Amino acid sequence: MKNLKKSLTERFLKYVQIDTQSDPFSETHPSTNKQFELANVLVEELKDLGIKDVEVDEFCYVYATINGNSEKKNIPKIMFCSHMDTAPDCSGTDVKPIIHENYQGNDITLPDDLNQVIKPSEHPDLKDQIGNDIITASGTTLLGADNKAGLAAIMTAVEFLVKNPEIKHGDIKILFTPDEEIGRGTDKINLKKLDADFGYTIDGETLGSLENETFSADGVEITIHGVSAHPGFGKNKLVNAIKIASEIIAELPKDSLSPETTEGKEGFIHPTDIKGGQETCTLHFIIRDFDEKGLVEKEDFLKNIAEKVLKKYPEAKMEFVVKEQYRNMKVILEQHPEVIENALEAIKRAGLNPKLQSIRGGTDGSRLSFMGLPCPNIFAGEHAFHSKLEWVSVQDMVKAAEVIVNICEIFEEKA
Repeated sequence: MKNLKKSLTERFLKYVQIDTQSDPFSETHPSTNKQFELANVLVEELKDLGIKDVEVDEFCYVYATINGNSEKKNIPKIMFCSHMDTAPDCSGTDVKPIIHENYQGNDITLPDDLNQVIKPSEHPDLKDQIGNDIITASGTTLLGADNKAGLAAIMTAVEFLVKNPEIKHGDIKILFTPDEEIGRGTDKINLKKLDADFGYTIDGETLGSLENETFSADGVEITIHGVSAHPGFGKNKLVNAIKIASEIIAELPKDSLSPETTEGKEGFIHPTDIKGGQETCTLHFIIRDFDEKGLVEKEDFLKNIAEKVLKKYPEAKMEFVVKEQYRNMKVILEQHPEVIENALEAIKRAGLNPKLQSIRGGTDGSRLSFMGLPCPNIFAGEHAFHSKLEWVSVQDMVKAAEVIVNICEIFEEKA
């Protein structure tokens, strides 16, 4: 795999310079047409590697099959998945990737904004990167390692398998998705076309990590309907929906139940958007907990806050809508222990110490697992997601590609 370090790096640099930011307010699939640009690049690369069964569909999903080369007939069909879009939290336009070769443990100051500094004191995983090649953006955009590091690892693993036919494997399925960052990555997947038994998303952080558990997640939309009136004649008439919405936000706990105050297995209530005017104002929240009971408790807590505030404004009305997003995939993965066991073995064969852990977030694998395709998440080396300080190690991406190849071999060996 070390021989493919150069091609992996070149792929990654090309991918991150293609703007694929998704849009949570769009109603189209995909949410942004620019995601097709990267999808088409990936399709052509797969074809250039000799993969004949490859296509991008009308919804911007890339499907491909690497045919098995083993005489065994009962090998499970394994899928590897990464998403093409980048988060709307930070600009993904005109990304300028920079390679910091032979990193030596220093602070990394990003040249286009000298206030953006990646410090080992704030990014402890950097201590394990001495001598490695770190890639960052230039300081004004995110990098896009989430999840283009996964794309590069999968494509490099495909290249390695094509060039080394002595490695025996069953049918390998490839899936690249749009709109994962806005919670729609699986909305239009054609599982019949995909035709896989088990899967792995390549969308994790620390080298050697395997994530078998995610948050359960819901979205909440609160719409406040006030009463509009001319502000000059508004006494005893005007009921300002913006002020009511602001009071709801102000009633949230300051020292708990937020992303800023929680860690580990603690869930949260997080306002993500407020928009509207004095007559109608809408609040959007994401609710997260590893346990569904905790999810419902947080939604009830938020609803009680909103109802308490509304009691002070009898002329106002409220709509409180809960939308399911995804659920903790551990429930499904526990029914298929071989998926986790084989991945742990693959990580060990790559010379790494496996780290089985939970993720304070979700992946396409969360929803795929509940759609009938058990799908844990493997590291891709991404760090500081959704920010201008995002970074990734070339060597970690190479190891992710090696783990993918090992998984293919292990499933063939055990068939």
